[in-house]
Amino acid sequence: MPPRRRQPLSPDRVIDAAVSVADRGGVAAVSMRNVAEVLGVEAMALYHHVPNKDAILNRIVDAVFAEIDVPEPTPHWRRALEECSRSARKAIARHSWVLGLVESREHVGPARLRHIDAVLGLLLEAGFSAIEAVQATTLLDGYVYGFVLQERQQGIEVPADTELAASALLADPSSEDLPHLRAVAQAVAAGPAPSHDDVFDHGLRIILDGLVPSGA
Repeated sequence: MPPRRRQPLSPDRVIDAAVSVADRGGVAAVSMRNVAEVLGVEAMALYHHVPNKDAILNRIVDAVFAEIDVPEPTPHWRRALEECSRSARKAIARHSWVLGLVESREHVGPARLRHIDAVLGLLLEAGFSAIEAVQATTLLDGYVYGFVLQERQQGIEVPADTELAASALLADPSSEDLPHLRAVAQAVAAGPAPSHDDVFDHGLRIILDGLVPSGA
């Protein structure tokens, strides 16, 4: 049987490999050597497709934004923003390392620009002023990023984990000086605790309820 031909390198293959490296080891693990190892090539071979590590970091941020559903023009702007925000949360949660990069990179890639443009378009068509549209977009982005960061730090996957954490707090004698926290923990421990999806959608509804064009 003849040997299988190695798939040729391309910029997209390099970025896909870099994303997989970041998914496994975080941004700190992304290096030309580690990416090359995933691809089974020498590090120098990557320079024919990407100029340097900095370019890779820019591209992997944009690769995450490419996974987010871009809202289509519609008069139902609120529903579209709900779906877009949920999609953004899922994509960023799959690649939570992007939280440390998204606001620190000077370069903004085409996928992220399309996302921003589509969201601004929904708001402008709904009657929001340009400034209001920017403020709303910033608010939604901050909510999504902050929620994913909080999810990652808590390390709680399902409602049952939340209930167990509440029960552990109640069993800890040092919590006696935290009466309000204990009162909440008692309610949570009794179940059913809300899921992360429930909590996210609750906060999203509050934000969207507050978004009203000034001319409305």
